[in-house]
Amino acid sequence: MNDDELERQRAGAHPAPAASPDGGAAPGPTPPSANSATPASSAPRAIPDADSDADAAADFATLGAYVDDELPAHERAALQARLTADAGAAQRVAAWRAQKAALQTLCRAGDEAATPAYVVLRRRDPWWRRAGLAASWAVVGAGFAVAAGTLMPQWLPDGAWASRGATGTGRDFAFLARDGEGFARRADVAYAVYSPEVRHPVEVGAADEAHLVAWLSKRLGKPLAIPPLGEYGYALVGGRLLPGAAGPAAQFMYQNDAGARLTLYVSASGRARDAVHLLSDGSRRTFYWSTDGMGYALSGPATEARLRTIAYEVCGALGGTSAQW
Repeated sequence: MNDDELERQRAGAHPAPAASPDGGAAPGPTPPSANSATPASSAPRAIPDADSDADAAADFATLGAYVDDELPAHERAALQARLTADAGAAQRVAAWRAQKAALQTLCRAGDEAATPAYVVLRRRDPWWRRAGLAASWAVVGAGFAVAAGTLMPQWLPDGAWASRGATGTGRDFAFLARDGEGFARRADVAYAVYSPEVRHPVEVGAADEAHLVAWLSKRLGKPLAIPPLGEYGYALVGGRLLPGAAGPAAQFMYQNDAGARLTLYVSASGRARDAVHLLSDGSRRTFYWSTDGMGYALSGPATEARLRTIAYEVCGALGGTSAQW
């Protein structure tokens, strides 16, 4: 093959562009140039960073553990400090907590709805069994009553049972008013309440002493007497009716020229004879004793040095003996 033939073959493989009517070259496909852009399909793709995905997963796990209260104390404190500055993480935690609360509420509602209602049926005993049980309890109660009646005189203070049996009127509450110290405290409180009274220290004044004695004797169910204390400088002011432990009580009030006052508290005690005892409470003193089933308490200020002597005098005047002091 000569040089001309080679040239023709080359011209046939790459034909020259046809001439345009105006003498220019006809338009045709332009061979790609080295500076043309590469198609998007042939552009290289970015390879994901494995380390960043692992960090994100670890962060999600940490936040989830924080929501479920599973983080140790030091990690929890550090994460709380971070949430104050990381708004995105704080929002994610809040959303997860709301979702958790909703799921818990839904689960509880489902459990309650699934709980079936039921009724417990109790077998009713036949009438003869119930009647037998009632009769058994009646026998037991009768046994307790007999035992109490047998042992009561031993439990009660001396004279209490006999005193109640002797009167038979139902007004003798001696068997209930047997606590000597409690009796003295009631007398002390009555003195503290009424001795400072200026306008109404008593219900019935000394001018009606006979009426006062008759009235209070009737209410207490036993003849009363008002011992005079003139030799100690005290005159009768009057008296009043008071509630006792289990019945009525009487209070008689005395006063000297200096305005100091004493009170004599009287009520059923159930004790045949008790020695004179002392109860002190701050600036007040009370001497109390029992004679013939009646309790007596003389209360006055602690500044009255003769109060014990006066108590012995009153005890003797009301039927007591020197053996009681």
